[in-house]
Amino acid sequence: MRILANDGLVDEAVKYLKKERFTIETEKRDEDDLISEIGSFDALLVRSATKVTRAVLEAGVRDGGRLKIVGRGGVGTDNIDLDAAKELGVIVKFAPNGNTNATAEHALGLMFAIARRVPFAHHTLMNGVWHKKRFSGVELFGKTLGIIGCGRIGQALAGKAGALGMKVIGYDMYRSIDAPLEYVDTVPELLERSDFVSLHCGGADPVIKEEELKIMKDTAFLINASRGKNVSEDALYNALKTGVIAGAALDCYESEPKREGMPFECKLRELDNIVLSAHLGASTRNAGIRTGLEIAEVVTGYLRRGEFNNSVNVGQTVEDEGADVYTIFITHEDTPGMFGKFGTVMGELGVNIRENNSRRLGDHVQTVYIVHTQPGEAVREALTAIDGVSRVSF
Repeated sequence: MRILANDGLVDEAVKYLKKERFTIETEKRDEDDLISEIGSFDALLVRSATKVTRAVLEAGVRDGGRLKIVGRGGVGTDNIDLDAAKELGVIVKFAPNGNTNATAEHALGLMFAIARRVPFAHHTLMNGVWHKKRFSGVELFGKTLGIIGCGRIGQALAGKAGALGMKVIGYDMYRSIDAPLEYVDTVPELLERSDFVSLHCGGADPVIKEEELKIMKDTAFLINASRGKNVSEDALYNALKTGVIAGAALDCYESEPKREGMPFECKLRELDNIVLSAHLGASTRNAGIRTGLEIAEVVTGYLRRGEFNNSVNVGQTVEDEGADVYTIFITHEDTPGMFGKFGTVMGELGVNIRENNSRRLGDHVQTVYIVHTQPGEAVREALTAIDGVSRVSF
């Protein structure tokens, strides 16, 4: 099988895929070349640079095209047409864990930078001027950090902040019993209590607007190392300029340059109580290796074993599809044609098979069918009557 890593791939991941007997190519294709060649590849791996459009996906499956899966290194899938992929039968997977520590560390670094005004002090010294009093800052120790979005990155940041002596509270629709923080019931409550607010959530609409900024303490700092759309930049500009909050540190923006070296147009640059970085949250060598290996592993799992873990456009498990599921356990001989016989019997009795897993069990095989139809005694009797079956249970 052939894999195209169109946005490059770390050497460690390339070696892994070659060890798994895949042919891997890393030469960048522009959109026209991608459309003309993608049908000869079984998998396409991308990061954020390559746009996987409907045209690309259609070319991947047209006229016997071999494209089966698109793997996205990292979390965001805005550059992939998920609806088209679903329509065309192409699975989309992501690698969400490789960037976790790097992004959490960067958010913490932004907190230190704005709290201790490090970039400003650096800038004046680089210009040959010594200033000390004007850059007096605040400590993180003893302060309350409020995290909006308590998934992998939010919890990783919570652990690091807690180790520094911060009190950590969090808001999320889904609560983890092991999260190293105290959950609150509403975003306004979190904003009222927090000295630092860090965003680690998704969505298309702003989380922090004028109303939310007014709820925050006038001594508080806002950190965003998640998505640019999470913060209304106009509202933040006004809040920083008028002292509604003390400062902010951002790693992502409502509008970002498409390529290295392009101009960065943002009026927040005018302010002296904000720290800016160029979407560097995941930009570490360690994160690149972890993410590359993770996406290589999840794509391999699908191409070799039909695993759906880390899928974006389909349920990772049958249960995720929302329909009732039932299990049938069959112990049988390991001989050709057994699965065909099981399928014929269940089809004739109106049992809709969704998935089956099978493993050797001594001299026999144990097969577990996941079905959407509750099996009854007639199903047990019909399956047990098949030559080679020793046991059927529900």
